[in-house]
Amino acid sequence: MSGIVGIYHLNGKPVDREQLTLMVDAIAHRGLDGADIWFSGSIGLGHRMLWTTPESLQEKLPMLNSTGNLVLTADVRIDNRDELISALQIQHYPAEKVTDSYLILAAYEKWGEHCPRYLIGDFAFAIWDQRQQQLFCARDAMGVKPLYYYRFGQTLIFASEIKALLTFPGVPCQINEAMVADYLAKILFCGRKEDSFYSEIRELRAAESLTINPHRTEIKSYWSPDLNYEIRLSSDEQYVEAFREIFIEAVNCRLRSAFPIGSTLSGGLDSSSIACTARQLLAPGGRHKLHTFSAIFPSLAEISPKIDERPYMAAVLAQDGYQPHHVHADQLSPLMDVDQVYWHGEEPIPAPNFYMDWAVFKAASEQNVRVLFTGIDGDTTITYGFQYLSELAASFQWLKLLEESKTLAKVWRKSTRHVFWNYGLKSVVPESIVGVIQKVRGNYQADNYLTESLSLLNPDFAQQVKMAERIQSETVKSLMDQKSSISAREAHWLSLNNGSVRYALQWLDKTAAAFGLEARHPFCDRRLIEFCLAIPSSQKLHKGWTRSILRRAMEGILPREVQWRQGKGNLGANFRLRLLEDEKATLEQVIFQEPHLIEKYVNIPALKTAYSRYIAEPNTADAESVDIFVAVNLALWIKQSGVTAI
Repeated sequence: MSGIVGIYHLNGKPVDREQLTLMVDAIAHRGLDGADIWFSGSIGLGHRMLWTTPESLQEKLPMLNSTGNLVLTADVRIDNRDELISALQIQHYPAEKVTDSYLILAAYEKWGEHCPRYLIGDFAFAIWDQRQQQLFCARDAMGVKPLYYYRFGQTLIFASEIKALLTFPGVPCQINEAMVADYLAKILFCGRKEDSFYSEIRELRAAESLTINPHRTEIKSYWSPDLNYEIRLSSDEQYVEAFREIFIEAVNCRLRSAFPIGSTLSGGLDSSSIACTARQLLAPGGRHKLHTFSAIFPSLAEISPKIDERPYMAAVLAQDGYQPHHVHADQLSPLMDVDQVYWHGEEPIPAPNFYMDWAVFKAASEQNVRVLFTGIDGDTTITYGFQYLSELAASFQWLKLLEESKTLAKVWRKSTRHVFWNYGLKSVVPESIVGVIQKVRGNYQADNYLTESLSLLNPDFAQQVKMAERIQSETVKSLMDQKSSISAREAHWLSLNNGSVRYALQWLDKTAAAFGLEARHPFCDRRLIEFCLAIPSSQKLHKGWTRSILRRAMEGILPREVQWRQGKGNLGANFRLRLLEDEKATLEQVIFQEPHLIEKYVNIPALKTAYSRYIAEPNTADAESVDIFVAVNLALWIKQSGVTAI
């Protein structure tokens, strides 16, 4: 975790040292271990340093190569170091003296603009190439490290966070109304583009590079998985062993730290798999115990049993080698520390349960942890494997489909007919027939989603931004068109690439930065993603068990009650209760006294109706509580950020 900034005047105008320093100072929280700038003529680069890896203790950025022709600033952690050291034939330094920034510069010297495709890890970096007189920037494959930019006239500025860009004269602090509309319609995650909540400020998307000089500006993707590539092994055991090897490496390469390491632990399959694997890897060398951080809800355990995952946490912690810490989330407001959250996040809070992430990261920082593992996004990387049933239907393997449907139904206590239709047969039935059936049943998904998505928007605003068309193109397509026209592998990649994972990763990065941490995510390892995409769907849904490849690979690592648990905790009860009990005055202040903050965007009468329902039935008003949170959250962010309407 570090921070980078840069200024490039394409017309040769000299960089203002004071302005470059202002940008670096704006992201001081991202690097408490040092700051520096480098500038020459029309180009300037800045850096904030946060030490995490042993090699980072030796780094000084911005960094020049041996000839002075290349200058690098980077927020980086490289995970395939041994592979790169070998490929780049770095023999004049011992491996422990080779910094990640040195590897990036060496990779650029060898492969030029193609270098990002050879880098495994999390990074956002910029290289000034003196010979080519051009700036080259790149962001990691999953978008863990953020990188924003603003282009106006003959100037490009970039930074790890938007607040650094806003220090530059002439950068508008204006709201992006298209993003507001998507946020209110709850389709912000669908087809995530380069937009931010600030008009004209863009982000370089995951797996993209930017090359810019006075003659060309080019943004291109340097990586996407080969969806035609298939891994075919001779037995189930070989798939399990291959997965286990890659997963263990995804955890092990992220254990590289000069400081205490922690891991989130919810008791779910993902975070528990990471914690248990990390514990085993740390134990042989006598390294320190693994800190774990868990949100718990003891006061709600009786009235909402599904929220209580402490028995699963306890099963993990019964193994030696942990130093557990618990955050009493049942005492926290969903709008806790809201002004700090908005300042760091630079946009409205993305999800109702985000307050738990904030509290857990805060607890980690209080224990002097600098590296925190998370379980995001195991659900999507592994997938539940339901596409396997669609594949069986598409290939007319009816008996096999029936057999698998029965097994899945038995394990998950569903009816065979429900599984057979919803996960198998429905995928190959023409959409017109499905629509007729659903309309007869009163549950036509596309119609329902369109109505629900528009319900919170001011009708005039919805019409202005053509919201109905946006929803149809972004959301209904993803809901309704994933049928036999695309393969299971394509559907899997669509779920990984639809924006929700990357949006969450960006928020976790900024939350980590707020507390002087680096968040690391083994399930976002590119090698693991490529492997999971390439194996047969039958390895993901196997003998009735979803996410089966992970469950089987964790044999002997995970406690069995976690390894084979069904479902996951439902945290909605705490959100509904705490929002109303802790923030009633805030909610009513916005809804009844300050609706002008959002009345251009929000259907205020509908919001008041939703609030009345919420007050009357707080235990069951799921949709209403979320609508209220979204609207009030938007109002508070607008107020705090000072953004203006276009």
